[in-house]
Amino acid sequence: MLLVQNIRFSRILRNTWQVDLIMIVSCTAAYLIREFLIAHHLEIPSIIPTVLGTAIAFFIGFNNNQAYDRWWEARKVWGALVNDSRSWARGLIHYVDPADIVLARAMVFRHIGFLYALKAALRGEVQNFRAEYLTVEDELAIAGHSNLHNAILSLQSRDLQRLAQNKSIDSFRFIEMNELLVKFSDEMGMSERIKNTVFPTTYSYLTKVFIWLFVVSFTLVISQSMGVWSIFMGWIIGFVFVSTQINGMSLVNPFENNSASIPLNSITRTIEINLLQMLGEKNVPAPVKPINDEYIL
Repeated sequence: MLLVQNIRFSRILRNTWQVDLIMIVSCTAAYLIREFLIAHHLEIPSIIPTVLGTAIAFFIGFNNNQAYDRWWEARKVWGALVNDSRSWARGLIHYVDPADIVLARAMVFRHIGFLYALKAALRGEVQNFRAEYLTVEDELAIAGHSNLHNAILSLQSRDLQRLAQNKSIDSFRFIEMNELLVKFSDEMGMSERIKNTVFPTTYSYLTKVFIWLFVVSFTLVISQSMGVWSIFMGWIIGFVFVSTQINGMSLVNPFENNSASIPLNSITRTIEINLLQMLGEKNVPAPVKPINDEYIL
């Protein structure tokens, strides 16, 4: 997630330089075609880029709005995970009878493992944190499961039932803690839905096609009055549309490991720090630091 208010122009160019080159070539080709093939035969009406530009503005606005909705929903889901994780640890630490506090602490540690397993699944990473927060028995129990984070929640349900059978928590607190497990399952499912639902390909594809049509037609029209400078003006106008489109599409997949995604590393580490401190642990990791003071993953 970007932290700075002003984005460096160099970062924008790094993300768009390939498109910029293709656009300059397209504008140059449009200018040459108009200058040497059609200049003496017909005049391109200005209404063509005007209508195309208006249509493209609607397309880009719709796409960017839907992309931001996906990004914001993902952020709300993980914001809820932060709150529910703290409530889960607080309940296990203070509601459970001291006779079963070892099991309660193990369930808090296991929850950290659940968060890292979910984060790894959403980002397509190799899970490297299970051994630190899961017991050997837990590792064996979830071995062979394709959905590790869901398997970990099943272990949490099993041990919560064990606490109830041991009378370590009363029925009202059992219901409260079980509701938190349901919330974790809901938040896990919402995250998976966002990741696995592909943004409609036709939306972004057609917008790209229309942008290229607009850039070419715009260059053809203004070359009638600006000459060779129409190449530069065509690129400038196209750059605005392309940059806006790329900016929106960068939010479509909010769990990817890039500067525009939601900061899963930072959020997960924050929950980890909070829960370890609630347990009174001394070996607490440091928060995730921003990269170049510009964005955080």
